Amino acid sequence: MTSASAPAPGARRAALVFIFITVLIDVLSFGLIIPVLPHLIENFVNGDTAVAAWWVGLFGTVFALVQFVFSPIQGSLSDRFGRRPVILLSCLGLGLDFLLMALVNTLPLLLIGRIISGITAASFTTANAYIADITPPEQRAKSFGLIGAAFGLGFVVGPVIGAYLGEIDLRLPFWFSASLALLNFLYGLFVLPESLPPERRSKRFDWAHANPFGALVLLKRYPQVFGLAAVVFIANMAHYVYPSIFVLFADYQYHWGLREVGWVLLVVGVCNIIVNVFVIGRMVAKVGERRTLLIGLSCGVIGFVIYGLSDTGLYFLLGLPISALWAMAAPATQALVTRQVGPEVQGRIQGSLMSLISLAGVLGPAIFAGSFGYFIGKSSPIHLPGAPWFIAAALLFVGLLIAWRYARTPAAVPVAAVAEAEAAV
Repeated sequence: MTSASAPAPGARRAALVFIFITVLIDVLSFGLIIPVLPHLIENFVNGDTAVAAWWVGLFGTVFALVQFVFSPIQGSLSDRFGRRPVILLSCLGLGLDFLLMALVNTLPLLLIGRIISGITAASFTTANAYIADITPPEQRAKSFGLIGAAFGLGFVVGPVIGAYLGEIDLRLPFWFSASLALLNFLYGLFVLPESLPPERRSKRFDWAHANPFGALVLLKRYPQVFGLAAVVFIANMAHYVYPSIFVLFADYQYHWGLREVGWVLLVVGVCNIIVNVFVIGRMVAKVGERRTLLIGLSCGVIGFVIYGLSDTGLYFLLGLPISALWAMAAPATQALVTRQVGPEVQGRIQGSLMSLISLAGVLGPAIFAGSFGYFIGKSSPIHLPGAPWFIAAALLFVGLLIAWRYARTPAAVPVAAVAEAEAAV
């Protein structure tokens, strides 16, 4: 999408508000259950933290595996039929799934609920394609930063509310999340506009575009994107350390309860909002997308090392402002990627990237939850609860080296190159 084809500034701002609220409500619904899901699992295994860590890892791995399969399907559907219907189906499915998770009373049924949420969680993938549809290339990093702010705001409010509701009843946050997701569906049904007009949509839908392996092959058709995709994969694998072990780690290492965890996540969210709203746009304007990406990854490495070394909660909190600057990396990467492809394949490219993120999620929870359970277990040769944070730091350092090699601000994508990539898939 060129600047010439971008919508007028007023229309673009209105569309950004719509998608911002859509993503915000989705993130709120997910954030609400972050403090309580590990403890709910822990209740099912008679309070055994090491066993609960294994189950949390399994939940995360299965969720990511399902998304690995279905994310490119969602991206292809949005390229063929538009972004709006995919987002609406996602919101409806999530709402019904949270209702299911509020009612089940066994771990297998709870796992089924996570599988359903993995299938329906499409709005994040499609939101990125939506932003690429309505925003000229030079403004995309800032716009992706606003979506990052929606994530941050959702994680500011969601975990705190979830923690307080969880103290009343561990199931109550699931009921509240269901209400938010269904409200989001109604909002989108009556308000959310379509961003991809029929003349710019893909001409057909087929499994060559939609299966996850075909989607990953699509990335190879754009050599400039492929290195950045590796950075996305590695960085997101590192990011899975948070949902995999943070709640159990904080309880085990610092004896933080639901309220303390909720307030820490609130601080994380506030820092994320500050970075995405006030820092990313200025940083890109001053040093460019490449340097912004490298600085963000470097801050993530330093922050994770601090977390791993922290034997008190105070030291852990000192790492939060540094690790928060890592949030600059994702919008910069997305902006660099979207510059490389045309509008008719943005959904599939975003679906391909989401498949990589999901594939990282297949490995990440097992690595982080497994290493945490091992290094606090009786069979470990060394007691090292911070081991998962060190692993995450090492992964980000590898991502930093790859980004140094491949992150370049591209020239405009030739129409012929887009057509050739489209035909090859």
